[in-house]
Amino acid sequence: MAILVAGGAGYIGSHMVDRLIEKGQDVVVVDNLSTGHRAAVHEKARFYQGDTRDKAFLTTVFKQEKIDGVIHMDAFSLVGESMTDPLKYFDNNIYGMIVLLEVMKEQGVKYMVFSSTAATYGEPENELITETDRQEPINPYGESKLAMERMIRWADEAYGIKFVALRYFNAAGAKADGSIGEDHHPETHLIPIILQVAAGQRAELQIFGDDYKTPDGTNVRDYVHVLDLADAHMLALEYLQAGNPSQAFNLGSSTGFSNKQMLEAARKVTGKAIPAKIAPRRGGDPDSLVADSQKARKVLGWQPQYDDVEDIIRTAWAWKQSHPQGYGDK
Repeated sequence: MAILVAGGAGYIGSHMVDRLIEKGQDVVVVDNLSTGHRAAVHEKARFYQGDTRDKAFLTTVFKQEKIDGVIHMDAFSLVGESMTDPLKYFDNNIYGMIVLLEVMKEQGVKYMVFSSTAATYGEPENELITETDRQEPINPYGESKLAMERMIRWADEAYGIKFVALRYFNAAGAKADGSIGEDHHPETHLIPIILQVAAGQRAELQIFGDDYKTPDGTNVRDYVHVLDLADAHMLALEYLQAGNPSQAFNLGSSTGFSNKQMLEAARKVTGKAIPAKIAPRRGGDPDSLVADSQKARKVLGWQPQYDDVEDIIRTAWAWKQSHPQGYGDK
């Protein structure tokens, strides 16, 4: 039986596929390559190019392959873009989930591990966010992911499709050997942007806002290595296959780092000056997002291997140095 990874050519998805194959799993990838890269997909995975909103396409894949479970990583995820084009996010993310759940129901597939996000919480109630904190998104991206979570919950009630929703915080880093990594166009994530400056591809880093309610005025985020995220997805699938009930889990390091702290860490790792300036705030950015991830550690047995932010940046820098232009296919 195979695991289907929807969005398996993307940044997190490609690391997910790599990890599954490393563990001896049979893997099928579905991706429309709108933001993913064909070159990022492991050669041992069976790749189908198409859109999860295309029911006929998805049905064909499910009929050709013996799918036992789905790892859903297929969504648009840029907060800023979601603020200016919310309907794009509702169409792709929410409608794509509807179609995927319909096909799973029709084909009798009962397990889904869903990549959710800390953005479903909005402005957090507490310094460390727990799974029971209120979910009030402040951007359409978070709103779309929350709607997707709720849809799976009702699909579980009605059809018995069991799920784990993994609300993760800031994915970062790359495979340690530099073979796969993060390559977005345009790039909006902090670490790769900092490393573009370090590599001489940008003149300076723009830090969006220094008047947030944080110790140094810049956004605070919780960074978790992309391979630790992949491991959590595998543990979640095993949890479901063992007959356990549907659940949501936070995935993070439980430690927050400000944008200025990340800049200093990158200067240390790369040995580069990395010039930076303060720019105006962006819409939809909460002050601080830091996870309480004890539930995942206790229930799933998740043990992140990368607990030092400099080690995370070091893996991203190895990717950047070996692939200065990314995958070079866009």
